[in-house]
Amino acid sequence: MEARFLTLTDVAETLNITLAQAKSLVRSQDLAAIKVGGRGVWRVERSELEAYIQRMYDDTRAFIARGEGQESGPQI
Repeated sequence: MEARFLTLTDVAETLNITLAQAKSLVRSQDLAAIKVGGRGVWRVERSELEAYIQRMYDDTRAFIARGEGQESGPQI
């Protein structure tokens, strides 16, 4: 059985981003998380991470549909 909650390290690994970027997503409230325990460690519910990923796919599709995803000039 998969764990219900993920650490920010787990989130960072799943999204292939840095731990600092994962913390920023939580602090900006782009990714819902909770603080647990006396030391206030962050935990992200697996379903919240999946919902975040789906929102990013939806946002990217909308971005491309508006034509903002097309770049002019040479590609590097």
